[in-house]
Amino acid sequence: MTGAPAASLTRDGVLARLTLERPEARNALSRAMADALEGALARLAAADEVRVVVVAGRGRSFCAGADISEMPIPEEAETLASRWQRIMDGFGALPQVTIAAVQGHALGGGLMLAIAQDLRVAEASARFGLPEVTLGFNPGYGIARLLDIAGGAHARELMLTARPVDAAEAHRMGLVTRVVPDGTLEAAATTLAHEVARSPRGGLAATKAITAALRAGRPGTEPRAYGTLRAAPEAHARIAAFLDRRRPS
Repeated sequence: MTGAPAASLTRDGVLARLTLERPEARNALSRAMADALEGALARLAAADEVRVVVVAGRGRSFCAGADISEMPIPEEAETLASRWQRIMDGFGALPQVTIAAVQGHALGGGLMLAIAQDLRVAEASARFGLPEVTLGFNPGYGIARLLDIAGGAHARELMLTARPVDAAEAHRMGLVTRVVPDGTLEAAATTLAHEVARSPRGGLAATKAITAALRAGRPGTEPRAYGTLRAAPEAHARIAAFLDRRRPS
């Protein structure tokens, strides 16, 4: 007999919501969670109608990091870490814009899951941190991404001191896109998702892919993508509508 899934995926028109479903463990990253997220990523990659995905955690925390009770033996640690790295990278490979909605704690792998998303909204009481060095090992699943988002000085401080930071400081570091009052997170994330989803999917996906290419040191993709999208029917229709509005009556 199988239990409830460790993560659920729901859709509402152009929006989707991916929810971590282990509130009793503060949504810690388990093997069952990895299975569920891999399945959700595969479904989202094929969901042509979806433009924006909100990634959230059920209960009081977004994600408290790796499930210590499932800590692998040394011989399996590298394999498991590589699996989680692929999952984090999988969010960047999605054509949809992804938004992390963070409440409570985003620690260790939970912080890495948050920064694997394109945008991050956090409640004022949220806390972020990388406690791995206090346990004798290094943070995983996205150090390069952390250096890109938070900058070298802030990222190094987070990794080397293990000091937790609140949402306001996380915002100053660049970890968080927006900070909202406690109790308004779901509404704020949904509002942001709708703001993003007003734009055509092609432009959103191309912008995300170009950003990833530039981060990986592959410049030169912008002109090709621009030319392709400029010829798309949706772009023609939107440009025509814009010009119509500007014409004098």
